[in-house]
Amino acid sequence: MEHGKNEFATNESLKARRDLACPAGLPSKSGIYAARAKGAELWDVEGKRYIDFIGGIGVLNVGHAHPKVVEAIKKQSEEFIHTAFGIAQYESYIEVCEKLNALTPGDTPKKTALFNSGAEAVENSVKFARQITGRPGVIAFEGAFHGRTLLATTLTGKAKPYKVGFGPYVPAIFHAPYPDRYHGVSVESALDGLNHIFKTTINANEVAAMIIEPVQGEGGFNPAPKEFLQALRAKCDEHGILLIADEIQSGMGRTGKYFAFEGAGVEPDFICVAKSIAAGLPLSALTGKADLMDKVVAGSMGSTYGGNPVACAAARAVFQIIEEEGLLKRAEEIGAKTEARWRALQEGVAKGVMGDVRRVGGMCAVEFVKDGDPSQPNGDVAAKILVEARARGLIMTSAGAYAQCLRSLVPLVISDELLDEGLDIFADATETVLKS
Repeated sequence: MEHGKNEFATNESLKARRDLACPAGLPSKSGIYAARAKGAELWDVEGKRYIDFIGGIGVLNVGHAHPKVVEAIKKQSEEFIHTAFGIAQYESYIEVCEKLNALTPGDTPKKTALFNSGAEAVENSVKFARQITGRPGVIAFEGAFHGRTLLATTLTGKAKPYKVGFGPYVPAIFHAPYPDRYHGVSVESALDGLNHIFKTTINANEVAAMIIEPVQGEGGFNPAPKEFLQALRAKCDEHGILLIADEIQSGMGRTGKYFAFEGAGVEPDFICVAKSIAAGLPLSALTGKADLMDKVVAGSMGSTYGGNPVACAAARAVFQIIEEEGLLKRAEEIGAKTEARWRALQEGVAKGVMGDVRRVGGMCAVEFVKDGDPSQPNGDVAAKILVEARARGLIMTSAGAYAQCLRSLVPLVISDELLDEGLDIFADATETVLKS
């Protein structure tokens, strides 16, 4: 049998079964049914090999099936799989918390609680902020994505498809402008928009928290300038508001630092962590200033599966891999090479169509427009390039309000040779689509 191939299944046959068994609302964009994956490569059930530039949507910074992660999972599963941390505690949970307390930005002592998903970390950050401050209001930002639970959906700043028909939403949540250089939203105008909310909609002294992605994920990999994050910190301090960092996609080394907030020299009050923390196993964390975390009422914090011992074992391996393999430095190298290749396309065959190329460390995105105009998003050409690249063996995904951006979250363990091959495929797919 061909390596990675399942002789009893095809992508088409599995799609037919999926259509009968699963709701239409579940996304199924690629038509690829995976059989095996390793590092930055994936093979489907028909044996076709793909270079993976999305890594489970930012979950696989250490790659598919890293040997140290696999070994850690095997070892822990043989000892015990679950107890519930509230019933019988275990050292690996504590060790993950200790590591996050040491690594998250700022010198203030920290404490951490573990949960299952990014949305759950976000939910708890807002719940705790409201409980601690005794205030109802929360400020999120336009273009944000914070998850798919009702509260996280309310916080999300993109209506379609995330919010269609799910209302009424959680009350006392408001959206302020997010700075966006390419689309003409300056730091000053974004701060003016926030002040306008305080003036016309909710008093600042009624706001419990602001929650922000330092680099927006689904929003199109837009980075918040450090001046903006610093201004938010100052405004929160002025009004007794807690600052929540959503580092779910930007964290765990993706930006060349463990957390993107480090680049701004800003210490949040709470940090939400998930995705790449456990290399694909469900695990999330909420790390906060210790004095704040200890104000949460006993019994109001918890999770049946949160901090599962197998997931914690994987997370311990992830921290080890990031440090031993130099993945923070590697993120910057990958990002620089990707940016250079994409800018060459932008100045050549894709001139006027690749409107913007942006990155923070290894978070890279390209935005497609019509006639070089930022106000004319071109989701159609982005979709065509995505499909053409996939046909040639490269997996990517889109982002942005109109799906006009293509992004790279390639596993940081990728070799230079494989990275170059993937970038070649992207360039060929772009040229083919634009010349057709």
